[in-house]
Amino acid sequence: MKKKNFQFPEAHGPRLDSTLIFLILSYPMAPRGGDDLDDDFLIDVDLALDADDGLDDQSRPPLPRLPDEEDEFILDTHPEEEQWDGIEDNTPTENDGSNDKKRKRKEKAKEKRAKKRKVAEELDAINGSQNNLLSPEEISSYLASMQTKVFKDMTQMELDDILIPTSSIIDTSSYTGPRTDETLPDFINSTLPQLATRIRQKPKHNGSPTALIISGAALRVTDLTRSLRPMKGEKGGEIAKLFAKHFKLTDHISYLQKTKIGVGVGTPDRIGKLLSAKDALQTSALTHVILDSSYQDTKRRTLFDIPETRKEVFEAVLGQGPEGSMGGKALMQLIVKEKVKLVLF
Repeated sequence: MKKKNFQFPEAHGPRLDSTLIFLILSYPMAPRGGDDLDDDFLIDVDLALDADDGLDDQSRPPLPRLPDEEDEFILDTHPEEEQWDGIEDNTPTENDGSNDKKRKRKEKAKEKRAKKRKVAEELDAINGSQNNLLSPEEISSYLASMQTKVFKDMTQMELDDILIPTSSIIDTSSYTGPRTDETLPDFINSTLPQLATRIRQKPKHNGSPTALIISGAALRVTDLTRSLRPMKGEKGGEIAKLFAKHFKLTDHISYLQKTKIGVGVGTPDRIGKLLSAKDALQTSALTHVILDSSYQDTKRRTLFDIPETRKEVFEAVLGQGPEGSMGGKALMQLIVKEKVKLVLF
């Protein structure tokens, strides 16, 4: 549609003063509803001011500048508010790697717990080894006090009959270092050199170890077994891990019947049952029984502090008391005759 130029009529009164025109043009007009003018109506400013109003060009007030196409219109937006530009933001967020972070935190926590457990075991080994620093006579008295706790119905005469002879106990008080799973090989090399030599030799018969190590916890058995394996060298027999957790008794019996082992490491109940089982754990080559009395569990209890394991040591392994195992009784006879030596680690 063609634009219309507005012209001020001269036939109806005097001309409008240029100042009045200026004010009209510069005053912002807000729309107040509809009117009869076209939507694209424009005022021809040059034509409106073309009349001779008695003012020269210098005396006329400046006209307000109208915006042209090159003017930039800046919207009044809040700078702190982000404007969406229609482009998806694929930048990785913190939640994208949350699983990896959780896994790393768990690994670090696990490492810290392992370190704390290791330090605690070393401290406990030092504290728990106080009984091991005793002489054979003092160790025999200590074991007698443990027997009294297990066999409460026995008379003193009966308890005297089952005392472990002092001559059957090896003195290891010269070893003053901590007694942990890592120091067990050094302990054997230092205090039991003949046993260390036998561990490196090839056994003659299946299921006939040269040593039995009795510990109260399956986890401790695993750690001791792992530490001893390098001692056997190329010719030595297997270091057998013998405890009830995850292993059936029949599986252990079958394993011993077809395997030459140098050392059997296990819990007292499982060792006692294997000693009593037919053609399972043999004592023909046995020279040492090591009681892991320095290890303390999470409640700071040793092998002889826990009522269950204390009872199993004397009844299942050593065959003492009215409920003593048959295999344990045979082993105890070897200890009394000093054919098998007893050691506290």
